Amino acid sequence: MARPFRTQRDPQRPIRRPATQPPQVQNADAPAAPTQRLHKLLALAGLGSRRDMEELIASGRVTVNGQVATVGQGVTEYDVVRLDSRPLRLPFEAELPQVLLYHKPEGEIVSQDDPEGRASVFDKLPKVKHGKWIAIGRLDMNTSGLLIFTTSGELANRFMHPRYEVEREYAVRIFGELTEGQMAQLKEGIELEDGPANFDSIIPQGGEGANHWYQVILREGRNREVRRLFEAFELPVSRLMRVRFGPVNLPSRVKRGQMLKMEQKEVVGLLEWAGLPVPNAPLRQLTQREKDKATTVFTPKVRKQRPRVLSRPPRDATEGEVKNSRGKSDNVRGPVGKKPVPRKSANRRVRQSSDLNAPQMQKKSDRNRGRG
Repeated sequence: MARPFRTQRDPQRPIRRPATQPPQVQNADAPAAPTQRLHKLLALAGLGSRRDMEELIASGRVTVNGQVATVGQGVTEYDVVRLDSRPLRLPFEAELPQVLLYHKPEGEIVSQDDPEGRASVFDKLPKVKHGKWIAIGRLDMNTSGLLIFTTSGELANRFMHPRYEVEREYAVRIFGELTEGQMAQLKEGIELEDGPANFDSIIPQGGEGANHWYQVILREGRNREVRRLFEAFELPVSRLMRVRFGPVNLPSRVKRGQMLKMEQKEVVGLLEWAGLPVPNAPLRQLTQREKDKATTVFTPKVRKQRPRVLSRPPRDATEGEVKNSRGKSDNVRGPVGKKPVPRKSANRRVRQSSDLNAPQMQKKSDRNRGRG
């Protein structure tokens, strides 16, 4: 059957466009929807910490139903929240967060803002949709070991807040050896510059020569606390490695500089340990490729870190009209300073028929070639 010709559209005929669905309106007879703090939802969406979101709201860049938002304002799922005229998707219901385990090597800092430009652990983190990675605790630049990242601010707070007293376990190598009296004193407590500190447990692990290993457990995360406790006895720490943080142990198959993403069932168990709400929705069924990828240790690649939302200027300042050299304005999408596509010159010469070579006469030998 022959294919029919495509009919041409009448230019005078109006174009029918699909009708858009009106926004969902709350029923007047239905009970009032529960409200949640706007800065909390913005933080759960991964735009920054709660304190940063309060500063963002105070700057006037966030609107609710067309009105400038205020600090401490409550919103419902029926409200339209925008950031610089861009609509936001806020997590009103609990979602299963992501948890990433990283074996941090020495020489990397745990910070996103470093004026010296040193290597940071955030430069290697994979991209995540609708959120950002939050480091659970910090490690010094010369300290290696387990570092946990999550997209849930509530889970990170459950690990780090001092009132929960979550255990941290370290493997320490010092130059020298502790006596029985010194180990007992470290358990009872030593007065440091910022207050008393002590180990909950300290167990010798042997050693070779002048170096000796110890396994220590404490429930605080003050700056360089483990090193300062040993330095109180003039025993410098030559190697420090965190091997456990709360219920999470550093897997032996995760070597230095490698990462491992926790499985969904493990994340659910972590939420139950923290006493946080677990999503009611069933776990998403993963394909075989996703299962293999989720349980595979990988070495991250250094990439450019996305700037924070507070450090980025509003969209009106980054998009607009760029004036050309003639003083006219050209609408250019993207950040200011991007060069427009150069236009073709109007004096471009068009190829003429005289530029073509004249056809040559066919030779008689060519006419008879191939004949018998």
